[in-house]
This record gives sequence, structure tokens and C-alpha cells, in this order.
Amino acid sequence: MDAKTLIDEGKSVLGIEFGSTRIKAVLVDLNGNPIASGSHEWENELLDGIWTYSEDAIWNGLSECYSDLKKNVKEQYGVTIKNLGAIGFSAMMHGYLPFDANDTLLVPFRTWRNTITEEAADKLTDALNFNIPQRWSISHLYQAILNGEAHVPSIRHFTTLAGFVHFKLSGRKVLGVGDASGMFPIDSKTGTYDDAMLSTFESMIEDKNFPWKIRDILPEVLSAGESAGSLTAEGAKLLDKDGDLASGIPMCPPEGDAGTGMVATNSVKVETGNISAGTSVFAMIVLKENMKNLHKEIDMVTTPTGDPVAMVHCNNCTSEINAWVRLFDEFGKLMGQDFDRGVLFEKLYGIALSGDKDCGGLVSYNYFSGEPVTGFSKGSPLFFRSAEDSFTLPNFMRMHLYSALAALKVGLDILTVEEKVSVKKMYGHGGFFKTPKAGQTIASAAIGSPVCVMETAGEGGAWGIAVLALYMISKAESQKLDAYLEDVIFAGSTGSELLADQADIDGFNTFMKKYVDGLAVEKAAVEIM
Repeated sequence: MDAKTLIDEGKSVLGIEFGSTRIKAVLVDLNGNPIASGSHEWENELLDGIWTYSEDAIWNGLSECYSDLKKNVKEQYGVTIKNLGAIGFSAMMHGYLPFDANDTLLVPFRTWRNTITEEAADKLTDALNFNIPQRWSISHLYQAILNGEAHVPSIRHFTTLAGFVHFKLSGRKVLGVGDASGMFPIDSKTGTYDDAMLSTFESMIEDKNFPWKIRDILPEVLSAGESAGSLTAEGAKLLDKDGDLASGIPMCPPEGDAGTGMVATNSVKVETGNISAGTSVFAMIVLKENMKNLHKEIDMVTTPTGDPVAMVHCNNCTSEINAWVRLFDEFGKLMGQDFDRGVLFEKLYGIALSGDKDCGGLVSYNYFSGEPVTGFSKGSPLFFRSAEDSFTLPNFMRMHLYSALAALKVGLDILTVEEKVSVKKMYGHGGFFKTPKAGQTIASAAIGSPVCVMETAGEGGAWGIAVLALYMISKAESQKLDAYLEDVIFAGSTGSELLADQADIDGFNTFMKKYVDGLAVEKAAVEIM
């Protein structure tokens, strides 16, 4: 069936993901091929010291993104979307959205970017003997309890951004297991929250006498392929402000960007891995079983089907690169040149490859916010050099590409060196990999293994959640997700695989020694600035 007929007959499948700087929609056919897309740019704001997005920004962003998709479909195919085969929503993981009995949001959305829960995260990690990062939802809840925040007794439900959007559009308080694993630890054998750890948490807050139990306020956990309800009439109006879209459309479990990244890179099998690099960066490797040792730099999450995943998550990646590119763009305008932003990125990424392998001694820290992997609760972007260093544009750009992955490498080295986890190949996706070769080469140098970028990598998590929605309605009986991806979605797909040469790897390691030694300089910058 051609795309126009598919859309006209309401059989195409939609995925929408709320990223840190962009909300993206991708429409796919029954083989998972993208046939249309739409997007909406948005930015978080710092409100009373908390990184947040307002409720208005969430719902306006959703409708504007869908409106852009709808417009593009009309222009490309001459039809209006009135029905869909299925819908899936995903979003940046973690964070904190607590609601009262009337489903009213009690405090502004606290995003993953906040590093304000150190006390709670440390106490939970010790009590549960399981690494609980600051950005996890349970850390935010427990910190609010420790702070004695007035809203806590009124909580009757809390969730992630994807869970919030799904609830408002379907009426169901559920989460995909991958996203749920960023709220509270998951037992991969049962496919839901770890029962013993839930009991431990209850004992930690028993003296507070809250009118709720943790088991009652967490979302229900669903696995990929299960039904997560359908679009309500109210939800359809939130999504399509023109009122053309029908209600009753099946919805898959809402997922986090980690899970959709795994799907988008065909890395849900055991011993496969992927690296997602955009505003933040994370790398994940699917394990046979949970790690035996506790490492605060390594998170344990799950695939969308509940298999254990070792994850290194860093709060900062490309924001500092973007800031410098904007500066170069301003310089161009000053000189009478109006650069195409995409070409500017391509040129600057590309020239980095001609820089010295060790960046000529230049060092930078891309810490727009705190970076727990290296021990920072707050950050301050910083560039420093000595008078003897080779200060050239190629070295400057190579330094920023290295810096974007440096904190990630600190975490990955713990996983690969200390835990002896084998990384045979990593799949890359996200804005860092859009420029051919550059991002791949740098990532491979950091990891020390081949990095493959699939043709579909640019579609990112929005495409990944569309595929999960498609899987829900079209999988064969008992067909597992990894087999579905292999046999249907990625059948015949080609990608670009690249292994950095030894000089690149050695150069990154030389940079890392100076980077680690210079963390004291970054610490001083944070204290002074």
C-alpha cells in the first residue's frame, strides 16, 4: 500500500518524542519506514533554581509538533490525517511530576537536568545497595520528603514526562518498563518494580505516616507489545487542535528516550549497545544479568522488554558546541555572511578531524549543568589552555567534540575495565552523529570499539517509539521484540561502520589525562562563578 493510501485509510503509525530541545513526530508505514515528520523547538527554563518546562509549553509544544506533521502530510500527500493505526509517546527519562487526587500537578516538572537530590540519591543507594542516580524519580520524591516539602502528603500519583503525556491522552497511569526503570529499580525476572526494594523504601519513610504507599503512587509497568489503552476524545483534542483526529486509536506503553534509542539502533539484544548523543549523552549495553558490583557512575535500567542494561548517563553533551557554533554564526553575520546553520555545523565538525589527535593540549568542560559522573552538582562551561598549546580552529573543534564525550568515557571505562563488560560494537544516534565521519570517529576513539550509524539514526527516538507502537499492533504471536526488529524493521538495512585508528584512540586517552587532571580547575570555576 502506498503512503498516501495508508494515511488516508488511517493505517499509518505515529511516534512523538519530547526531547530536550525539540519535540519530534514521525509517521511510519507498516514496515517501519518513515513517511512524514514534524517538529517543534522548545527550551527548558530555570525557575527558582529548578530546570523545568511549563504545562503550557508541554501541551502547546505537542499540538504545534502535530500541526507541523499534519501540514507536511497535506503538502506531501494531499490528504489530512483523520485516523491512525497506533500512537506511541516517549520523552526524556526520569524527572518528577507529582499529582494529587484530582490529577493536578503539585509542583512544576523537575527535569532530569536538575542535580538537587544528592542527599536522597546517596541515602537510597546505600539503603537499597543499588545505584540510584540523582535524576531518578524516586530520588526527587525522597528529596522532597527529606526537605519536608508541603506537597508530599497530597501525592496520589507520580510519573515521568512520557507517562504524563500518555495519561492525559489515554486516561491510563502506565509506563513502559524501560521508562519505569528510571523511576524505581526493576526486577527483570518479574518485569516490574523490585518488591524487596519497595519494602525497604516503605520502611525508610514509615515514621512520616503519609496517607499513601509507594506501591500505590507508582505507574503500572507494561512491557513492549502490550496494550496501553487508546486515545480518548479529550486526548484527541489536545493532540489535534483542528479536531480532525478520531479517538479510539490504540496506544503503546510510553517509553523513555533510552528505550527508544535502543529500538532506533537495533540494540535490544544481549551484548549489544548504543550511544545517544545530543543535549545529553548516554551509552547503554544490554547485559545477561545485573552487575555484581555497585558503581555510582553506572545506572541499571532495562530494555523495553525488561532485560537489564548498564547505562552511563551524562547531563551535558552538545550544548557547548552549539554555543560556539552560534558565536561563529554571529561572526559571519558581522562580516556580511549569512551561513546556513547545517553547513556551518558540517564544516566545523569536519575540520575537527584535521586537528592534532590530542587537540594540541587544549581542554574544555561542557558543564552547562552538574555532571554527577565526575562529581559535580553544578557546572560552569570552561575552556583553558597554556601559552605553549597549539590554539588552532581544527584543534579547538576537536577539543569540543572530545569534551562532549569525556564524562561518558569516565563512566564507560569503569564498565569495560573494572567490570570486564565486552563492547563488540556500539550503534550511534543523535545530533552528534549527523555530520558524516566526525562524530563516529570521535565516539569510536572514546570507546575503543567500532561505531555503526544506521540510515535511520537521524530519525531518533520519535521513530523508535513509532516502531514500538507498530510492534504492538503487528507482531506475530509470541514474537519477541529483538526478532521483530531484526526480521521486519532492520531487514536489509545498511549502515556506516567505523573504527578509529590507534592514533585517534591514543590521542583521546592523552586528552583524557589532562581532562581528569584539570577537573580541579573546573571545580574552582564552579565555586568562583
